[in-house]
Amino acid sequence: MIILKSPSALARMRDAGRIVAQVLERLREVVRPGVTTAQLEEEACIFIAREGGHPSFKGYRGFPAAICVSINEEVVHGIPSPHRVLVEGDIVSLDVGVIYHGYQGDAAITLPVGRVSPKAQQLLAVTERALWEGIAQSRQGHWTGDISAAIQRYVESQGYNVVREYTGHGIGRSMHEDPQIPNFGRPRTGSRLRPGMTFALEPMVIAGGWKTRTLDDGWTVVPADGALSAHFEHTIAVTDGQPEVLTKL
Repeated sequence: MIILKSPSALARMRDAGRIVAQVLERLREVVRPGVTTAQLEEEACIFIAREGGHPSFKGYRGFPAAICVSINEEVVHGIPSPHRVLVEGDIVSLDVGVIYHGYQGDAAITLPVGRVSPKAQQLLAVTERALWEGIAQSRQGHWTGDISAAIQRYVESQGYNVVREYTGHGIGRSMHEDPQIPNFGRPRTGSRLRPGMTFALEPMVIAGGWKTRTLDDGWTVVPADGALSAHFEHTIAVTDGQPEVLTKL
């Protein structure tokens, strides 16, 4: 069941989204060679608590941390650790979720650590552009399949593949609500978009094949072929006009 959000619910989701965006901007400042992924976790926790929020991910289905930190070939759900140190040339995906006054915000960025290869720069640019291709389709009267198809079409036109085992999702009081929004699909399929719908779009793009596997920690997802990966995400609200990005400053 798709839950349409009232104006008051959307106001709370804007607040949650603002905190998420501010956390990601803070982490953008912190990311550099020599920083551990546990330090990124600590910075995020301090900021979220200071703003009166609660980390969505910590304890969710048993996840042990407040943010996901995924490096290089890791697609999503990397667990922060004092033993993982960022190195010049890495790319690092940061996924942040916040609950504020009962409502959720969720967004992700992938950042270069120092100077990175042209291959990595291109992957980041394509993945972020794919997100905005999907956002552009998030309009009243369109379909979830229009979003999925736009993301897939752009990514594959650039010679990359989208992950198929993990999808975008509705969001509100719960982290995962209906509808699911895959990063691949056909236009004019799925659910029709109506004002009040809110969802998180999150292209996960691999510079190789689309199949993935989960590491022995039970969480970290990597490509089956070990190729470099990137992930960008925003929480979106459908309106009677332009789509509203709730996790953008």
